[in-house]
Amino acid sequence: MSKYFQEKFALSEKGAKDLIVSIIWSAIMDISFMIPVIFGFQFLDQHINTLLTGSDKPVSSILYYVIVAIAALLVMFVIAYFQYDSTYTRIYEESSRRRISLAETLRKLPLAFFGKKDVSDLSATIMEDATQIEQLFSHAVPQIFAAVVTIFIMGVMMFIYNWQMSLAVFWVVPVAILVFYLSRKFQNRLHTKVYNVKRDITDNIQEGLDSVYEIKSFNREGDYANTLNTKLDNYEKFLISNELLLGALINLAHVLLKLGLPSVILAGAYLLSSGSVSIFTYLVFLVVTARVYNPIMEVLENLALLLYLNVRIKRMKEMDAMPRQEGKTEFHPKGYNIEFNNVDFSYIEGVQTLKNVSFTAKQGEVTALVGPSGGGKSTVAKLSARFWDIDKGVITLGGEDISKIDPETLLNYYSIVFQDVTLFNSSVMDNIRLGKKSASDEDVMRAAQLAQCDEFVKKLPQGYDTLIGENGERLSGGERQRISIARAILKDAPIILLDEATASLDAENESKIQIALSELVKNKTVLIIAHRMRTVLGADKIVVIKDGSIPEMGTPMQLKEKQGIFSSMLKTQYQSN
Repeated sequence: MSKYFQEKFALSEKGAKDLIVSIIWSAIMDISFMIPVIFGFQFLDQHINTLLTGSDKPVSSILYYVIVAIAALLVMFVIAYFQYDSTYTRIYEESSRRRISLAETLRKLPLAFFGKKDVSDLSATIMEDATQIEQLFSHAVPQIFAAVVTIFIMGVMMFIYNWQMSLAVFWVVPVAILVFYLSRKFQNRLHTKVYNVKRDITDNIQEGLDSVYEIKSFNREGDYANTLNTKLDNYEKFLISNELLLGALINLAHVLLKLGLPSVILAGAYLLSSGSVSIFTYLVFLVVTARVYNPIMEVLENLALLLYLNVRIKRMKEMDAMPRQEGKTEFHPKGYNIEFNNVDFSYIEGVQTLKNVSFTAKQGEVTALVGPSGGGKSTVAKLSARFWDIDKGVITLGGEDISKIDPETLLNYYSIVFQDVTLFNSSVMDNIRLGKKSASDEDVMRAAQLAQCDEFVKKLPQGYDTLIGENGERLSGGERQRISIARAILKDAPIILLDEATASLDAENESKIQIALSELVKNKTVLIIAHRMRTVLGADKIVVIKDGSIPEMGTPMQLKEKQGIFSSMLKTQYQSN
């Protein structure tokens, strides 16, 4: 049973066991509600028999029923306590484990995954889907199974008491369940459709927020609003049709269940007239029938919610099944040469991005990756830090295959500066200190000076303590990039990856950064991507990447003399200047 719940609901082993305990206590809780009813019937049975037969047989005193009622309340209180703890507290703990597990899965995914994955999709899965699952598991799932157990136990007891009357009560149940079961696939398709439409709207809103400058710059507010309104209207239609259809199915099952009451009245009247049952038994079944269909109806309604839950659980399973990057956490390379040996790579199966790429970025040297846009330069740089795992060949660091090393362990040896800089709504000091949490204020300011940040930081209202806004909105593009470079300088890792790191800098500041970087790269492995030829002319090695392969490689002087792709790029850029 535990294994079934683990696979069915994407639970941890402990979560599955807690769910079983929750079902047991919920079932006991439901059964405990019958205690007052049982003693009520005992009271009526004694007094009705006394009145009808004129028997002078002694009946239980009022004090007896008072004591029984108090004892029943205490028992029900204890049961309610354990039911609450197992149904809510334990399930919220499982929800916490689920979120942590999702976060751990995301932590182990290739870093490049996040560059190609919609942020709204990830956040919706972690927050919205997890919340919906938490609510349904705490308020519906244990109760469904507990209600089934309770109804089964009550049904067995009723059949033992009187099978003819019980048959009249329960014949409608399998018919109602059959109606629900036959509509199961249809409901699944409907829930999936609504879920996907809602996710599409979320993606559209996220896209609008990310592209608000472009939308306003090109006067596309109207088009964007019309597109979003159309999607919202379609979503509203889907929701209405979904509610109508599901409501019709549930109400049909409800109507079928209600047919049980006239069945009991007719069957009971017939059996009473023939002397097969007593008036008391007839009354008991009339009262029970009025209540027994409510938990059955709740089960059917909650089963409909469970079908809705399946869509979200399926998404959780997809996230959890994503291939994780793992490897050894103990890694101490003897050197820091990065070597590509016959590397093939593709983002999409069947569409090759890199073909038979081989080169070595040596420690103590600057290796520049140049070439036309879309040729694979950034891909090569990211693969060197294991952002993705390659399809063929091998990439080594210090002679060791990086695919055998845990990515987090590997990245301890890298300082990375991308063209797209991410800053946090914190102080300048804290944003730079991200490169090394243990760094002192003096170390941070020294790195900032090397990255040419000190001049503009001193002009800020609170200097290094100034809050720079979300993603550094109070800074210019060049200032944001210099803070990113200061992080890399502060980390002082043996390998440096620079992907268009000086793209937002003017010529004067770029020259200053180059001086700072020349001090930083001593005895380190540097891999740099740049379109400005003057940025790479000081490199020790040029690797030209075009259409996913390396047609040229050598020193800047060698490639100039070769009169090939690099030489042509150099001439074109100088002419344009």
